[in-house]
Amino acid sequence: MKRIILAIIIMLFSAVILLPNGFSDEYMKWQLPDSALLRMGKGRIERNIDFSPDGNLLAVPSTIGAWIYDANTGSEINLFARDGIAVTSVAFALEGQVLIAGSRDGTLSLWDIETGKSIWHQIGHSDDILAVAISPDGRTIASTGGYKDKIVRLWDLPSGTLKTSLIGSLEAVVSVAFSPDGKTVASGGDSDDPVVRLWDANSGQLKNSLIGHTGDVMSIVFEPDGKILASCGGWWGDETVRLWDAQTGEAIDTLFGHVEGVNSVDFSIDGSILASGSDDGTVVLWDVENASYKTTLLEHTQTVVGVAFSPDGEKLASSSYDGTVVIRSLPDLKPQLTIDGHTFHNSSAAFSPDGQTLISGGGDRKVNVWDASTGKIIKSLTGHIDSIDAVAFSPDGQTIASSGEFDDSTVRLWDVSTGALKNLLLGHTRGVEVVAFSPDGGIVATGGEDHKICLWNAATGYQLATLDNQFQSILSLAFSPDGRTLVSSSGGFIQVWDVINRQLITRLSRGIDRAGTLAFSPDGKTLASGDSGQRINLWHTVDWEHKSTLAMNIGRVYSIAFSPDGNTLAAASTPDYRMSQLSIFDLKNNDLMLRILQQSNWIETVVFSSDGSKLATANDDGTILVWDYSSILKPFVHRTDVNGDGVVDLSDLVIVAQNFGRIGQNAADVNGDKVVDIKDLLIVAGELGADAAAPNPLAVDLSSSFTKKDVHNWLTQARNLDAFDISIYKGILFLERLLQIMTPKETALLPNYPNPFNPETWIPYQLSETTDVTIQIYSSEGKLIRSLSLGKKITGQYHNKKQAAYWDGKNNLGEPVASGLYFYTISAGKYSATRRMVIRK
Repeated sequence: MKRIILAIIIMLFSAVILLPNGFSDEYMKWQLPDSALLRMGKGRIERNIDFSPDGNLLAVPSTIGAWIYDANTGSEINLFARDGIAVTSVAFALEGQVLIAGSRDGTLSLWDIETGKSIWHQIGHSDDILAVAISPDGRTIASTGGYKDKIVRLWDLPSGTLKTSLIGSLEAVVSVAFSPDGKTVASGGDSDDPVVRLWDANSGQLKNSLIGHTGDVMSIVFEPDGKILASCGGWWGDETVRLWDAQTGEAIDTLFGHVEGVNSVDFSIDGSILASGSDDGTVVLWDVENASYKTTLLEHTQTVVGVAFSPDGEKLASSSYDGTVVIRSLPDLKPQLTIDGHTFHNSSAAFSPDGQTLISGGGDRKVNVWDASTGKIIKSLTGHIDSIDAVAFSPDGQTIASSGEFDDSTVRLWDVSTGALKNLLLGHTRGVEVVAFSPDGGIVATGGEDHKICLWNAATGYQLATLDNQFQSILSLAFSPDGRTLVSSSGGFIQVWDVINRQLITRLSRGIDRAGTLAFSPDGKTLASGDSGQRINLWHTVDWEHKSTLAMNIGRVYSIAFSPDGNTLAAASTPDYRMSQLSIFDLKNNDLMLRILQQSNWIETVVFSSDGSKLATANDDGTILVWDYSSILKPFVHRTDVNGDGVVDLSDLVIVAQNFGRIGQNAADVNGDKVVDIKDLLIVAGELGADAAAPNPLAVDLSSSFTKKDVHNWLTQARNLDAFDISIYKGILFLERLLQIMTPKETALLPNYPNPFNPETWIPYQLSETTDVTIQIYSSEGKLIRSLSLGKKITGQYHNKKQAAYWDGKNNLGEPVASGLYFYTISAGKYSATRRMVIRK
């Protein structure tokens, strides 16, 4: 009895330690970026799930990080996140003391379960890590490479050093597993290479190839005694679960029971039952000995992406795109608890007029109504049969409009207080991409993939008119503040409509590349449009003439919104397919005030609260971030902004390099350890390398700041560091890239400076290979005047006065030469070139 009580106390104490912010119901505020108030939703659930060895914890990968749950209560224990980067696969290791996580950016991470701190991050793949696994002895991690990588890598645990690479897969590797004896690694390929490969874990040699699947081999698992291997076929027409002889590779049986692709399989602890989860939303249990169907579990409403039996044999968990994780007891299979709060991608969001609530719609087919202060769901409105493309609040806050995507061409009007359906608007023949209320709330405008713009009576649901668009899908609609004008975007055009007369006023096309988002300024005098051509254009609404281009080269613009006071414009764009950008523009000066980068896929929608105090961004990762707008606009000096000019650029790197070795308080000591050293330089370099949206920091002449030899020395010091930190690793990657840029592709002799000159000049050059360099100077008659033997020079740029060849205007005898035209020739290995210069006295 005393042991039981002690165990309970230890468990409770451990749970308290594990809470990163004190109480688990505060998870909406965990791992937030600066100026964010809270996060709505836990992100979309990714791939596999994993129980801790004792069965008390459950790890769930998501698009914002790895969640750790209490498997007995369902409460949130921790969120292991790194800059909001999606975690694709997880595995407990070292008797449950650590969690292994594979991420979308190719990084393998190790986290301490008890403290919640990262142990190390290892950038081990050049593409997404799609699966991870731990060997039975806990000493080796297997991770898979994505479409650009195609390699399975084996890592030492706990050091994180690479042991071997399994090379031979033709396309992406989407699944991996160890045999129970640890001697074999199984990997599964994608639909272009749907092969299960068996590898020798020690030598890395391919042992066997199992052929039969026709779609992605989404999951593979060995039976506990190691005799049978199970694999499942994902979408692209393979809805099978296959059983193989793990020793010979021969097919034992093919199990048919799912009507769509199968994403995950797992054996029970005794190997008698196999569970499989499918795109059809079901979990099917199979009798392994007889290779026969047992039963189907139907708790989920959408794709099941993960199934897992607990190691203690008492639980079965399944995770789904419907945002839930269901944990069932064994052997009765009764659902014991449901973990919710995960959401699919968000397509649209809107604040209520009073700013107290926020609605969102997306891939989970629900209109979620959120408390804007706590981040908790108030209610979910269900009825759409496909993803929701757009949501909107009526001006009085009493009605919500939502529109369906693809196969759901409906528009639904909901009563906010009761959640009941008020009207079903049927008029579109294909998905409805956008919905908007007129300022007085009397009209609902909708635009669809069928190229139609429909106007509806918001009270009765009666269709008032259909505007003849004649072009492509309607991507955006916006009413003017007076409600007399409606603008629509479609392909390369913006169309302006007279709402009262239902007529086209004009069509705007100047400088538009597939305009996708529109917004009127609060005073109605300006229309803003964002497009896929990376531009935001401003238009006068009096004559509909182009006013100015507010931004260029910020990535495809998905959403724009004016602040209620009309002084600023917020824009969501994608400068990189892995990264989203929130930009704030000062409309008085048409200047970019602020840029926030998020590594969480795309920001689909940006909206202001009516009082302008909050800004919300609905993200493709399934979350909504609510920001304190006044805090966003406050100047923030980053530690890597060494010179305090508001920008982290090469000048900051130069200052750190110039202060190497300085001890004591110094702006160049960015990590605060009282000494300026290689770590400080790497942290700044990592910040430069991380900013994918900024102008190329290497598109400048670097030779005036530091040399290639300097960078090479920095890299040597960096690689000798014992400590590992992701910011330092990013710095190493940046320096490697910098070294490549500073390595010329070809040898060249460059113009001397100054020219004409008196009495001295510098002769710059660059080398594509290490070689001896000589520069000879000739008179206009071809007589050799001076020979400059520079010795052996390494590959690099020799541009500035410290590095370029120097001529003092004297001949080989030390006598000043006369004014006139001279020629200089470089000899560098096989390269030779001549230029001319002028001395003017």
